[in-house]
Amino acid sequence: MTEHHVFIDSLGNRVTGREQMKKGWEGYFGMVPDYHITVDETFADGSVVVMVGAAQGTWSSDGPLKAENGWRTPAAWRAVVHGAWIAEWRVYADNEPIRRIMALNR
Repeated sequence: MTEHHVFIDSLGNRVTGREQMKKGWEGYFGMVPDYHITVDETFADGSVVVMVGAAQGTWSSDGPLKAENGWRTPAAWRAVVHGAWIAEWRVYADNEPIRRIMALNR
């Protein structure tokens, strides 16, 4: 990530700065330790890359991963690349699957 990296989630929330984003990912991987994306297609135009596929993982509030807390949703990502660094990462995904799981486990 560039020093002034910008992350934009599917609700339009922004996180600016590499260090802030590292903290954000640490928090997210704490909740969804097996989070990963599958990229089915990639499109590029200059420094902009768009990827289409799916995001998935298992939500956990206390460490153990339970199959019933797994989710998968179609997703797309848009990256702006500066040299070898990602300057912007934007996610387009439906967050409802993980929200439902979180609500059921409160």
